[in-house]
Amino acid sequence: MTIDNFLEQDQAKGLLRVLTAGSVDDGKSTLIGRLLFDSKLLYEDQLQALKTEAVKRGDREQDIDYALLCDGLKAEREQGITIDVAYRYFATSQRKFIIADTPGHEQYTRNMITGGSTADVAILLVDARQGIVTQTRRHSYIVALLGIKHIILAVNKMDLVAYSKERFNEIVKSYTAFSHYKDFVCPKIVAIPISAINGENVVKKSHNMPWYRGQSLLQTLERIEIDRQSVILPFRLPIQIVLRPNHTFRGFAGKIASGVIRPADRVKALPSGQESTVKQIVSLDGDLPYAVAGQSVTITLTEQIDLSRGQMLVRIGQSEPTISHHITAFMVWMDCEVLDSRKTFYLKHNTNTVRARIEKIHYCIDVNTAEKTECNTLTLNSIAKVDICALSPIITDIYYQNRACGSFIIIDPITNFTSAVGMVVEARPSNSKSRETITISLSQLNIDTSHREAIESVCRAIEQQTGITIKSSN
Repeated sequence: MTIDNFLEQDQAKGLLRVLTAGSVDDGKSTLIGRLLFDSKLLYEDQLQALKTEAVKRGDREQDIDYALLCDGLKAEREQGITIDVAYRYFATSQRKFIIADTPGHEQYTRNMITGGSTADVAILLVDARQGIVTQTRRHSYIVALLGIKHIILAVNKMDLVAYSKERFNEIVKSYTAFSHYKDFVCPKIVAIPISAINGENVVKKSHNMPWYRGQSLLQTLERIEIDRQSVILPFRLPIQIVLRPNHTFRGFAGKIASGVIRPADRVKALPSGQESTVKQIVSLDGDLPYAVAGQSVTITLTEQIDLSRGQMLVRIGQSEPTISHHITAFMVWMDCEVLDSRKTFYLKHNTNTVRARIEKIHYCIDVNTAEKTECNTLTLNSIAKVDICALSPIITDIYYQNRACGSFIIIDPITNFTSAVGMVVEARPSNSKSRETITISLSQLNIDTSHREAIESVCRAIEQQTGITIKSSN
């Protein structure tokens, strides 16, 4: 095989994004390290560094701590825990993989959500001795909210329970019962008994568990079928920047969130509703005959229309997103500070950032039972269904129809901290034509004309928040 043929075959391999989740010390980092080691995908300097670290700790050279391949922070190595998300890339003859090693501690749940936001598959680890715990349930519910359709339930540390088939079946039964609670979006679940530290059922089948007739973890990852819906969804291009390198070129640049676009396609700008035709699709590799979801491109149009950052291009003839000030969403609160319902936050949705506030909490979710509970505020790791009012319109899809255009984050305007992540489940269209109009006479209210600009600014804010048009007259 020539180098060109090899590169062509490698380019044709599909990419699978994998999330590891589970409670603290369930062996997520060790599993990834062992997966890389047994797949013979480590470099010599990496192996030597692991052996040197083992000797430094007083162990034998062959007693490698595979978790060190993922835990790179000093605090992680000292404490033996994962704090930040670590991404590892590797490829086999069947597929390419990006695995996100995420922390198991409750206080770092926000980092687990970061790793899962783009994942196709979640490997949920469970300690065979501990069984299903609260953090297992919390991560499972978040995986379901994130729209991840496949869960691999990896029951780890089977060597510490004497490779007991009965213990494995007990854990699988317990998890299956939890996943069938009402309102829990049950994905496709595959259960595998493993011993990550010994490499059993990780890459190769274990001789100590002959009762397990399924595939190893790597075989399962190589063969799992993933629906690539982002390409067949309606076209969405959130505008990131308008490029004007000279007076003859005007292009709209951004990363395609979903769908396909070609030159000569008719497009519409939102929220203005102006229409035009695609003239060119420009990239670093030159003009493209088409572009698909995930590509960053610049689009030029035959008719010049007004578009700016935060707005969106869609294809005419396809379903359109909703332009809305009021959305209902599932939200995970990630801030140590308790929610202040009087506070106005930043809502970042694709390239658009608007002021918004949380109007109502419908209910919170008990992660142990998946039951709805009443709550008046949100604390760290709370999962809730809420109503949000945006002061400026957002252009959104329903999350479970389009993940890229139905998700958002909430940012604290004072600390600039990401306070929450959300998934849109309902968006109520803004209808400017049916707005109620109120006329205020500034002269009758005896308001100084020097304050007119400030008064009108307040009126515009009230309009955006309530949908009521306020006109002022002398």
